[in-house]
Amino acid sequence: MSRLQQITKGQSLAARALRSGGLTILGYGGSQALRLASNLILTRLLFPEAFGLMSLVWVFMQGLNNLSDMGVSQSILQSKRGEDPAFLNTAWTIQVLRGAVLMVMTWALAAPAAVFYDAPELAQILPVVGITLLISGLFPTKKDSANRNLVLGHLTAIDLGAQVIGLVVGVLVAWATGSVWALVASAVSTLIIQLISYHLLLPGAGNHVRWERPASRELIHFGKWIFLSTAAGFLLSQGDKIVLGKFLSLSALGIYNIGYFLASFPWLLGGMLAGRLLIPIYREKPPHESAENRAHLHKMRLLLSGGLFALLTSFALLGPWLVETLYDPRYALAGGIVVLLALMQIPQMIALTYDNAALAAGDSRGFFLLAATRAGLVMTGLILGGTQFGLTGALIGQGLAMMLAYPVVIWLARKHAAWDARHDALFWAVGVGVGALVWVLHQKTIFALSALNLP
Repeated sequence: MSRLQQITKGQSLAARALRSGGLTILGYGGSQALRLASNLILTRLLFPEAFGLMSLVWVFMQGLNNLSDMGVSQSILQSKRGEDPAFLNTAWTIQVLRGAVLMVMTWALAAPAAVFYDAPELAQILPVVGITLLISGLFPTKKDSANRNLVLGHLTAIDLGAQVIGLVVGVLVAWATGSVWALVASAVSTLIIQLISYHLLLPGAGNHVRWERPASRELIHFGKWIFLSTAAGFLLSQGDKIVLGKFLSLSALGIYNIGYFLASFPWLLGGMLAGRLLIPIYREKPPHESAENRAHLHKMRLLLSGGLFALLTSFALLGPWLVETLYDPRYALAGGIVVLLALMQIPQMIALTYDNAALAAGDSRGFFLLAATRAGLVMTGLILGGTQFGLTGALIGQGLAMMLAYPVVIWLARKHAAWDARHDALFWAVGVGVGALVWVLHQKTIFALSALNLP
């Protein structure tokens, strides 16, 4: 069998990882291309306030999701019983119950959220979007099994197809109504298509309600720390919008959201690649078992970080030009946001792969301790930086917080024999160089963000 055939058809871990990595990049690239197309069309049909309002909606939805996550998907990925029908059906039952509870909680929180953010539209939008939490809970475990076995072709095609349909629905509703409901319709229709397609098109058995005690104990034992970790992860991923959403106008928040959409591309791609590829690799080739395993992981990290840093640098350098080229003048200030957010992601990108080693080893407690440390530092950085230096200070505070969390990253990585000092030293040096270059070129653009400052 030729080298090409080994990669395209082989069943070794390396061949499956390469195929899955390629499919993940293809799927994510296609997904972001569709999101960008949607973004460009809808920013011309809607006002910035609509994007600011939807960012608040997703803060609540993400919060409810994270604050109740029992780690079902991660359990299926790492458990020795991850192929057992009894285990999978118990996991699915927990997932469905959680989705139903979350939907009801969304309905209950809609009115208070509208009052807190002084955005009356939230009282109508949140109950409708809350249905998506139940829809997600009904996703079959066949989706997680595809990730576990690094067989992602069908999954990638389904996700892209559903997103195309969601885009068409959103554009049609925006053209007909010119309202924020276009964004709601797009999100709901995408998830409905995914649910139907996962059930009909993914290989494997369907799910039914079951409660096996050993499976539930394993899921809950592993999931209790994931629950706490994702609560911290919510603050980590949505803390900026929680803080800025309270003090910025909806229009300014909408501009921030456009900048975040562009700047987050490398980080989200990296997170998806790490989550889909590295847990199975760490599970099957633990770094503590041999120097050969550690050498393979070192090469993979270098390749992953090199590609992601190239993307990150591109966005940091070209952010203002991208915004000027793609969007109308109402969104011009988003260019500085792209630059600053790209720079603030450098510490996160260096430490990207280490928490997956903990999850693969079943160390959800260690995973939680790192997530909690990061979340506490990030919220402190956002609040202190924002109150002292406005929006620019809030975002810089976020980046400094991730630097301060790095010693805890090292502790967790060393615990699982996964720390790669050569890799980290190289990319800290690259990160400092990129930061200095971007700061020299784009100081004025960054300081122009004072026009969106917190009061």
